[in-house]
Amino acid sequence: MTELRLERAGLIAILVAYLVLAGLYAALTPAWQIPDEPAHYNYIRQVAESGCCPTLTAGDWDDAYRQQLVDSGFDPQYLDRLETVQYEDHQPPLYYLLLAPIYSLTGGSLLALRLASALIGAGVILAIYGAARAASGGSAPLALGAAGFAAFIPQHIAILAGVSNDGLSELIVAAGMLLGMWYLTPKVDRNWQPNELILGVVTGLGFVTKASAYLLLPLLALVILLRWLREEDRYWGDLLRYAVSFALPALILGGLWWARNELTYGLSDYLGLARHDAVVVGQPRTAAWIAREGFEAWLGLGVRTTFNSFWGQFGWMGVPMPDWVYLILLAFTLVSYAGLVPLLLRARPEEFSLPKRDMALLLTALFGLGIAAFLYYNTSFVQFQGRYLYPAMTAFATATAAGWVGWTRLLAGRVRAAWLRWTPALIMGGLAVLSAYALWRFIIPNLKAW
Repeated sequence: MTELRLERAGLIAILVAYLVLAGLYAALTPAWQIPDEPAHYNYIRQVAESGCCPTLTAGDWDDAYRQQLVDSGFDPQYLDRLETVQYEDHQPPLYYLLLAPIYSLTGGSLLALRLASALIGAGVILAIYGAARAASGGSAPLALGAAGFAAFIPQHIAILAGVSNDGLSELIVAAGMLLGMWYLTPKVDRNWQPNELILGVVTGLGFVTKASAYLLLPLLALVILLRWLREEDRYWGDLLRYAVSFALPALILGGLWWARNELTYGLSDYLGLARHDAVVVGQPRTAAWIAREGFEAWLGLGVRTTFNSFWGQFGWMGVPMPDWVYLILLAFTLVSYAGLVPLLLRARPEEFSLPKRDMALLLTALFGLGIAAFLYYNTSFVQFQGRYLYPAMTAFATATAAGWVGWTRLLAGRVRAAWLRWTPALIMGGLAVLSAYALWRFIIPNLKAW
């Protein structure tokens, strides 16, 4: 089998395994046992029944009722007011507009909406594969390793297979990264290259999907600047033209939503976040938590909970995995990133070419912005949920796979085996086993299905 056929077979295997696992997670995770799922579901219901877009009001958040639902495991006797859980009504509308027809066609089937969301997740896997392949100059093992990492993190599957706009936000960021990389490189094995207008459209779609997708604005602006800097005959007029072509579609798409929010919530609240903060009274605030428990306790809890929930802490953060699983995953993470050292030391000269450096800079920027956004959110609210790092999944997945490429290069001189270079993809297969194990061993026994 040629390498290209082997690569395609590997990608198909990853996608099929992801879809099987995501389908099982969607079908077997009890109803509403994914963070904020009732509120996202009710947004879709409102769009399907009354049109777009709902308005966030004080009655949409009842912390006592929400806590009662979570503590009882969504006991059916408390579900009579479930449709009042609407605290996500401030979110941009794209995800809900896409899923509203499915709601209408299936009579509001939660499973159908979950499966549709899982399909969006498959797009995330494909986009990350493409971005990793572009960043590595066509390395099939690295690209498959990155796709496998994103596909088989247990918590990631749980989120992608739930009713939430997180998956669409991830897809838009990952697709934007892929398009940005194609924009930076000349056409080689493809017949199309995106322009500034396309980059602006993708950014605008991010504006009407979720605030986490706003990462694309600085990232794709950086992409345009980098390409202009690489031009032999640079003119400021060209940069201005690129910037206008990029900004115009982004501002038109985003502006429609921002104008609606200003008319609804006030001129200073174009994102609806001030209304959200005013409505969701009762969420733990960072300043109050630190004043009560201390900064060191806050930091320790934050690091531990963020790491654990990045990999798997199910339900509404109430079902962790055993400590021994997290210890193995910590070792895996450290070994993966340590592999970047031999990767750099054994890099070939062409791997330090200007396009490769630009790709590395772009991925590093995504990595940094993803962490910075997570930290910024936690300066206001205590929200140590690893899923809030998923918008930067393209960077996490590519770095992890690249680390295992580094280890295979180190071993290549000592172990002569054709399969060795495919180690990044093979290693990620172990995460698929973990995801299946987590579903049957932790989720199903600990989340009530009533």
